[in-house]
Formats: sequence, structure tokens, C-alpha cells
Amino acid sequence: MKDAALKPALMLGPHPRAGVLLPLPLRGAYDYKLPKGTEVARGLLVVAPLGSRETLGVVWGDAEGGVGDNRLKEAIPLDGHPILPADLCDFVDWVANYTLNAPGNVLAMALRSRQAFEAEVLRTAYVLGEARPPKMTPPRQRVIDTANDGLARSVSALAQEANVTPAVVRGLIDANALLAVQLPEFTPFESPDPAFANIVLSLEQEAAARSMRAAVAAKRFSVSLLDGVTGSGKTEAYFEAIAEALRANKQVLILLPEIALTIQFLDRFAERFGGRPAEWHSDLSQKERRHVYRAAMSGEARVIVGARSSLFLPFKELGLIIVDEEHEQAYKQEDGAIYHARDMAVVRARIAHCPVVLASATPSLESYVNATAGRYAHLSLPRRHGVAVLPEVRLIDLTQDRGDPGTFLSPPLREALAATLAAGEQAMLFLNRRGYAPLTLCEACGHKMTCPHCAAWLVEHRYRRRLVCHLCGYDTATPPECPQCHCAASFVACGPGVERVAEEFASVFPQARMAIASSDTLHGPQETQAAIRAMTKRETDVLIGTQIIAKGHHFPQLTLVGVIDADLGGSDGDVRARERTFQLLHQVSGRAGRADKPGLVLIQTRNPKDAVLQALARGDRDAFYAQERGFRERANSPPYGRLAAIILSGADGDAVRESGRVLSKAAPSARGMKVWGPTPAFYSLLRGQTRERLLVQAERGVDVQGYLRAWLREAKVPNSVRLTVDIDPMSFF
Repeated sequence: MKDAALKPALMLGPHPRAGVLLPLPLRGAYDYKLPKGTEVARGLLVVAPLGSRETLGVVWGDAEGGVGDNRLKEAIPLDGHPILPADLCDFVDWVANYTLNAPGNVLAMALRSRQAFEAEVLRTAYVLGEARPPKMTPPRQRVIDTANDGLARSVSALAQEANVTPAVVRGLIDANALLAVQLPEFTPFESPDPAFANIVLSLEQEAAARSMRAAVAAKRFSVSLLDGVTGSGKTEAYFEAIAEALRANKQVLILLPEIALTIQFLDRFAERFGGRPAEWHSDLSQKERRHVYRAAMSGEARVIVGARSSLFLPFKELGLIIVDEEHEQAYKQEDGAIYHARDMAVVRARIAHCPVVLASATPSLESYVNATAGRYAHLSLPRRHGVAVLPEVRLIDLTQDRGDPGTFLSPPLREALAATLAAGEQAMLFLNRRGYAPLTLCEACGHKMTCPHCAAWLVEHRYRRRLVCHLCGYDTATPPECPQCHCAASFVACGPGVERVAEEFASVFPQARMAIASSDTLHGPQETQAAIRAMTKRETDVLIGTQIIAKGHHFPQLTLVGVIDADLGGSDGDVRARERTFQLLHQVSGRAGRADKPGLVLIQTRNPKDAVLQALARGDRDAFYAQERGFRERANSPPYGRLAAIILSGADGDAVRESGRVLSKAAPSARGMKVWGPTPAFYSLLRGQTRERLLVQAERGVDVQGYLRAWLREAKVPNSVRLTVDIDPMSFF
């Protein structure tokens, strides 16, 4: 990569020149000349020719020089000469260097489209004028009555609200009864009011809020871990930090791991600040994304709630970053440019000289160790807010308390459900497994239905009458006979998914109002919002779902949580498996008893002596963390050591395996460094690609990136094999 500092342009001809970084998988900037008189600045957005096409690019640093103007292509600045903020450019460089991604790949996440930098197109709307048409009709009168409130509307909006055809509206325009006005393309974002509502905080919340307000007021980098039990009011506490940033005329970024968590959050935000923040996530249209991008760059959007990619928005005056549910694995970007949004949020805050708050009831072990060691401020909320108390957690031993064969609700859980429903309260049943059954096999010969493109079983979705691969999306109808032994109607479902649990629940409690919540049944934010609001309004008695229901939701009347199978969190060689199991079960348990009624959590297991489950039953989170810290330290695993993964993939399995062997033999010897593998990935076949993994394990403080650069610089990998580097891997699939 070129030096980021821009020195005076090297003038071998009449044109200034610079290195221009393109949002493509390129290892550095290309030299271009710029039009005469251009004021060259790092971050200047240009249109640059590349081969036979043009692409958006960014002036990144000095040109290499030594080439005459006649041999350089010219890059043209965009109208108005927009410039990406300097801290965003520095952030792109840092992420690329740390993750070993091509800087152009990282830049692509910060550049949405050329249209995002163009001036907004005005739109025509109409307001009521003084003239009236000579002939009035009831439809025309309805339009005039609608427009009488003074609001400007489009033709289609007026027609829809007045229940008339667009022709009626156009007739009033021709008669000058409606006058045209020019409005911006987008309605401006609301400005949150830090003084809109005063929330009464507990003493512990106020202490945490005071610390975060001071961090914002200091206008310098710091990291705080807001560590509070479920229902302790973490959100209300960090709202006070947001209010402080707004009073200082700074922008705020709030990261949430999943879109599903935004629904209730947006309502709570509006109650506190009198308006909703801007949103940034994959469900927005291209037009909406352009609007948010421009508003971040201009400073119009004062608060943005977004998914991990919102870290790459061009904030004009970023003053605070909040990472809610900071422990969530969803913050890890696994495709394309691989990075962890929580860790990169800390970096973005450091570069922007602003504080970052990491909030969780079950912090990642990395953040917990940093906080207890004093590297982060540790803000603790050990009790639930108000009169609410933490729920009682009981383990149900399925080797002793099991129901009839083929059933999955144990007798104690059924009794608790009956009591909860009789009391007019709500319950939640949790199973982190979509569909009806995870495995379909032939009862005659034992043949398992597997995906033709992945090393995975096909999952039965009985409501859709399909067998589905949850990795690549392949689906097919259940065949009428076994493809191996040709026995007809011989397939049986093995194990439960949420659909099968729902089927059993409905047979036991036919009068109860039940809903299933999983990514198969809730398609997009609108359906998720409807399901959550139905639960909040008590239109649903029992919610049965996967991890989509496990965190972030507040249902005051929910008093019972049942975990159908707590033994699903197998390790599969994953050093974080125990931690993730604890976090997930702790979070889903935390949905119970969040208001004035006590909560009960029943966890079904065949291994009740498991240390994770015992810690949950005792409510002793810190004891679990202490034990986990010991395991990790002895194993030299994060946060006491470092990991990096190399993943090889390709359609030619032999070429992939041979590349892995060659690469492993070429690994340099280095002190404090070990290389494991190659071994087949957990999913050795994924979307038709054979996959092999090598794992690099290093002592803390060792330059893993430097080691990998030296190793891979000499690597000879055929074009048919793709090599991907994952620094600080979170999964081992």
C-alpha cells in the first residue's frame, strides 16, 4: 500500500497526480493524473478509467511517479469534489492491514455507489392554492379537503388519501387549485432530542451513566464494558451517553447484531428521544441506503442504528459508538472481507478519538478479561431494574424425567406450561434448530438424506413439505421412496426442530395461542415486528423459536422459559463452544420474569452435571468465566493467545487437498508459532466446494500478520483453489 500521507503532487507535466485506490480486490493504489488546477487531497472521490470501463475511486496518497502525463489516464473528481472523512480512510487502511484483506476490498464496504455522492434530485409535490375550479365534484372536494392541512404531497399520495383517481388530482392541478412545490428527494431525518424525556435511573444505572457521560465529554478514545444482567437497564444507561453526545453536537453509531433486535429498540429510542434514529442494514432499498449514507456524511443523521457494515459509513463528526450485545457471533463477517465488527468498532473509535461502549449481560471472554484487567472501564449492573428479579433456573434430567417415546416436552415442563397458561401468563420454548427434524432417514436401510452440494443432512420442513439444506439453500420434495433401497414411504424424522415441538405443544394444549419464530417463518423485519408486537400485546400465549427469540426482547408477561435440548452446543474443536452455549442459554433464560412477576427457567438436558449448565442453575456467571479463563490460558487460546485460519476451497477436491499439503510444508518455523493441519473443514463440502483448513496458533504479542505475509508471499496456489485468511476466527465450519 502507498503511504497515506499526501505530499505536494509530483509535477512532471501540467497535471497534478496521485495514487487512486479503487474498490476492487487490488493490493494498492494506481497512479492517475487529475485535471489541471485540482486541489489534491486524501479522500477525494474521483471517477477513474480502468480498462474499458470507469469506476469510482478515492485519492489515497502520492503517485509513484516516474511516468509522463501522456502515459497516465485521467481521473475526474465528482461534482462538488466530495471527500471521504480522513478517519474513515485511515480506518480502511487499518482494517486491510490487520485482516490481510486487499485494501480495495475494504474500501468497497465504504463506497456504496456513485449516486450516493451526487446532489439529491428534487421531487415535485403539491399544496392547496387559492383558486377553485368552476365545477366542483365530490371527488374534487375530497382532494381539497385532504390538501387543506397544508402538507405537500405527490399526485399518487393525494389520490390515495382522498380515494380518487390520479386524473382527478391532475384536473385540479390544471385548474391551479393545486400548486407545485419542489421538495428534497428524501424527508430529512428527525433530530433526536436529548431532553425529550427524563428516565428515572437506579443508583447503579446512574453511576454507569455518569462514567459514560464523562467519557463522551472528554472527547477522547476510551473503552467501557457495560456489564449488566438481563433486564438491568443497560439500554437506558447508555441512552444517557447518547444524550451527552447529542448535546455536544456529535453523531452516534449504535451497532446491533441482528435486524430482529431493532424493532423494540427503535420504540424505546423514540420514547426517550422523541424520534427514531436512521437505520442501516441489508433490508434497506438502494435508495434508502443512499439517503442514510448521505445523511451520515453531511451530519444530518445524528444517530444511526446499524448492522456491522455501518462501521464503514462516512460520519462527519462521530462522537460515540455503542456495541450492544457485544458478545454476539453475528458481529463476525464471514464472507468477503472477513472482520469482527466489535473489534473494529474499538479501532474506529480510537481513530476517531471518541469513546466506545460494549454492552452485554454475557460479555465475550476477551472483553471481560480486558475489563477485569483494567484495560477497559468496567461498569457493572448486577441487579434487574425496579422490582424485577432474576428467574429461578432448574435443570430437568431427561434420563430420569422423560416423556413417552417420540415426545420432547418432559412431564415437568408440561406441568409448568399448564400452570403458566392457567395463570394467564406467557411462555417461551427455545430450541436452536429450525424446521421439523434435523435428519430424515430410511427406516428400512438407514439411508440418510443429504445435500448433493454440502456435507450436511437435509432438514425436513413439514409445513412446506420440503427437505432443505440450511447451508446452501438447496431444497427438494421428500421422495416417495428411498433412493437407495427403493422402499416406499419408509422415511422417518429423527430428532426435533421447532416445527415438531410446536406440533407436540399444539396436541397437548390445543386452546393455547401459539406462534413459531425462526428465520423460516419470519421473513424480514415486518413479519418479525408483527410477531414481537403480537407477543407484547398478549395475542400470543407461547412463542416457540430459535435464537431469533433468545435476546434483546422484553415481554412483561413472560414468566416461563423452557429450553428443549441444552445439549446441542457441541464443541466440534471450537475453543469458544462452551462460552457460546453459556451465553445463548443465559440470554434466553433472561427473557423470563422481567417485570413484577417472578420467572422460571426449565432446561432439559441429558447431562445435568455439565459445568456450563451447573453455572446457569446456580446463577454463578463469574465462576464459569473463571473456569473458562483457566482452560483458555492453559491452552494458549484467545484471549491468552492468538489464532488465524487459512481456508482453501475449490471444485477440484484433489487440487484443494494437495494445495493444503504443499502450503503446510512451506510454513516457516518461528518462535511462539504453531501450524496445525491441513484437515478437512467441519463442512468439508460447502456449495459444491471442497474445503480444507490450516490453523495458526501464536503466543500473545507475536506478529501473526507478519508471519502470514512472509509465508503466503511464497505460496504457490493454483488458480482453481481459493485461499482465504481469517484473523481471529470465531467459527471453525
